[in-house]
This record gives sequence, structure tokens and C-alpha cells, in this order.
Amino acid sequence: MSRILVSLGGNALGTDFDELVESVGVVAKPIVELVVDGHEVVICHGNGPQVGMIKSSIDRGKSEVHQPLVPLSEAVAMSQAYIGYHLQNAIENQLHAHGIDVEKSVVTVITRALVDADDPRFSRPTKPIGAFFSKEQADELSALGKTMIEDSGRGYREVVASPLPIDILEKDAILDMVASGHIVIAGGGGGIPIVFRDNWYRAIDAVIDKDWVSVLLAGYAECDTLAVLTGVEKVAVDFNTPQQRDLDELTLAQAQEYVDQGQFPEGSMLPKIEAAMRFTGSAPGRRTLVTSLDKLVEGLRGETGTWIVA
Repeated sequence: MSRILVSLGGNALGTDFDELVESVGVVAKPIVELVVDGHEVVICHGNGPQVGMIKSSIDRGKSEVHQPLVPLSEAVAMSQAYIGYHLQNAIENQLHAHGIDVEKSVVTVITRALVDADDPRFSRPTKPIGAFFSKEQADELSALGKTMIEDSGRGYREVVASPLPIDILEKDAILDMVASGHIVIAGGGGGIPIVFRDNWYRAIDAVIDKDWVSVLLAGYAECDTLAVLTGVEKVAVDFNTPQQRDLDELTLAQAQEYVDQGQFPEGSMLPKIEAAMRFTGSAPGRRTLVTSLDKLVEGLRGETGTWIVA
């Protein structure tokens, strides 16, 4: 038996209600297959599209009644609950479908991630959130003060600050539940960004990349494998060009070489590869799989996906 942290990409989960329900239904099946096979599973998820949708929807309503706009940290917290409870439903439904009595709970932990208030990343936004826009729409949003970037050939998106997490404040409770056999969903959207000043915890507007929180959580939980599920089946170099080449396996040295070449977009594949390198190199025998949402089991069997190995 092994312990696996499954890190779900926010883009792969979809944005609106129907997309999210369909996506969690897809991913719940292989997650429960892992449980049936005797593995212990911890789950983390992204929230880029969802947190942007939540914030823009609430802001639109508040602007009509002249109320303050919702802080980004509040939208992150809402997205944890919104995505988490759908995952809970989908996973428990699959457990019942397999005839497994749910003696252990599937639980979502509203999670805070500690960050450094002086992290230089606050002055350089890189994390895409929300919907995709055309170049013309992006130019209009830029004129309103938003920072917009082109995102991997899929359109333009707003980017916000993405500081590195230092700690997970709920880690002790999470680890107690994991040790008791519960299926725990934690660190959603990278966690709610928190700074510690004057002996006081305060929320701060940012979105932490969930891949970095996944590495922290996987390390705390002593996982053997980190499975990063995203919108593509394999990591590629020269992505979206005629020379695109899909990769089956990357050593840490090869991964670093491609990072140095600028092969992976910042705010998209780059943090996934850097997080995979951090986890794989953190202890002997650890390895990381990067693959698509519906290929988790096949990837863990070595049939597809990209493995980052020592």
C-alpha cells in the first residue's frame, strides 16, 4: 500500500457548475479505484477559473449596489468549499457504487497557507485566474488596471500575485485525519494566503499556486507519489508548435535543462514541473506523475503521462 497525493488542476475541473460536476464525476472514478486497490489518497486542487468566476460574479453584483468589492482571499475560501463539497459528493457516490461502506469520511478542510509578506512575487503577478479573453478584450481590461497575459495559446487571462507558501496552518489536523484513514481534500486553490504580523494572522490578496502547496502537503503526509493532474496527457517541449514533442519520463537533470531553456510557461506548466522536481528530490524513492484528469490510473500503471524521477 502506498500513499498518493492527487493534485487536480483548476482548469481541468471546468469553470461553471455543470462543467465542475461533470469533471469531478470523471476524476472520482480513478480516485476510488486507488482506494479499492488499498492506496491511501490525499487530494489537493487548483481554483484558477473558479476563483475568477466567483470574484467577478460577486463584484458585479456589489458594484450595482455600491458595496466594497470582495477580497480575493474571500473568493479563494469560497472556492475551497464550492469545489470541495462537489468532490466529496462524487467520491462518496463512487464508493457506494463499488459497494464500499463509507466508514471513513471524505472531508474538505478549509486551509490557510502561510506566506512571507515580503515575498518579491507580490510585485510581479504571474498566476492566471478567471476566464479566457480575446486580445481586444484583454486590452480593454488592461486599461482598467488589470494585468493580462497570453496563456499558452488559449487566449488572454488576468494574472495576480502568487507568493510561495511557507507552511500549512491546518497541517496537524489534516495529518490526524489522513492517519485515521479518511480521504482528505485540503489546500484547495493553494490555500487562503495568510501573513503573520505583530503576532496576528491576516489574510492577504493573492492566489498561491496549488502545486507548491501540494508539495508541502505531500511531504507532511509522507506520500510516496505526487500525481499532478492537468489539462494535457503528457508534458511537452516546444508546446503548440510543429516541433512539439511529448515526454514519457524526465530526470531531475533533464527537467532542469528544459526549465533553463524556458520550455514551460510561467503560471502554467512551469510551477508544475518545479513542484514535481521539488517533491521527487525531497526523499529517496519519491516520484511525480504529470497527466490528464482522466488518465490517473493508467498513468500510475506507467501506460501514459510523464514521470519525473530522480
